[in-house]
Amino acid sequence: MKRLGFVGIIIEDREKCAGIVNTILSDFSDLILTRTGLPHIKEKTSVITLVIDATTDELGKLTGKLGSITGVSVKSGLAKK
Repeated sequence: MKRLGFVGIIIEDREKCAGIVNTILSDFSDLILTRTGLPHIKEKTSVITLVIDATTDELGKLTGKLGSITGVSVKSGLAKK
């Protein structure tokens, strides 16, 4: 059963990781309702927030791939119903 949820992504090295993160997000674009990104230019970091409509398994696949990237931190949650 699909549920509404969120994914918070912190990219510690934009130059190294942004392309990989964007590729993964493109692969899971059918789950993403909204994407907001905020680059922190001085620190070369970024924060991305996603609003998603996904099953627990789909969310796990997405966050697992993102979390396996060195320099990327991911937190997520789904609505109870």
